[in-house]
Amino acid sequence: MNTSAQPFFTLHQQPDPLLLINIWDPASTVLAQQQGAKAIGTSSAALAWSLGYADGQQLPIAELLAAVQRILRVSQVPFTVDIEQGYSDNPLQVASLVLQLAELGVAGVNIEDGTGAPELLAAKIRSCRQRLDRQMLFINARTDIYLTQLATGPEAVTECIRRLKLYQAAGADGAFIPGLADLALVTELSRASPLPLNLMGWPEGATLQDLTRAGVKRLSAGPALFLGSYQAYQQAVWSFLQQNPVAAQALDYAALNTMFSQPFADWVR
Repeated sequence: MNTSAQPFFTLHQQPDPLLLINIWDPASTVLAQQQGAKAIGTSSAALAWSLGYADGQQLPIAELLAAVQRILRVSQVPFTVDIEQGYSDNPLQVASLVLQLAELGVAGVNIEDGTGAPELLAAKIRSCRQRLDRQMLFINARTDIYLTQLATGPEAVTECIRRLKLYQAAGADGAFIPGLADLALVTELSRASPLPLNLMGWPEGATLQDLTRAGVKRLSAGPALFLGSYQAYQQAVWSFLQQNPVAAQALDYAALNTMFSQPFADWVR
């Protein structure tokens, strides 16, 4: 029986937001727990990069499951897994993956709509709920309206609300809106949906009190912690080689993902 799911649900009902630490391997997991993380979760990009793949559903499912098992071996807090769009357009296949993760002992999953039809994500969530039956698992439904600028202005708010209602009806437990940073809009959306609201990254200048007032229930970092860690590693390597660290390529999502999007032999030389 999965004993971490109920505490994970409870963490989304506290007055202050859950600060979810994104990890990608056992070492990052142990360090996050040592610093007091109450829950951990993979960033799909960070996990893929750590295993030598580009983000964007390029990670083989077998690699994903093996990585999850290694993290679970050392995890002592609820652990949620980002499964992008479920690695399939077939709701039954997505549900099979989610059931495997639940049986391994994860507390939740993130699943996103991307640029696809929101009705497809709703179908995937419904299929997951049916396959899970009564087994608890926190399904965080992510909409990419703001991240990919599928809509702007009032239209974006309206479409976000429509999608969140669709995902809630399908069985989602949380709403994840990466790319949203305007606290006034955050407040509007948190009031429009009963689902606990999850943002990615701190809105500029915001405090924990600001997020609480806006109705945020969970804040995650996405690939930012991975990028910061490997930026430091990159600088350390250049220093060890007695070369100017300034010459090192600045690491951001696009730069790192491009590295793993190319054949390995093309960029390792």
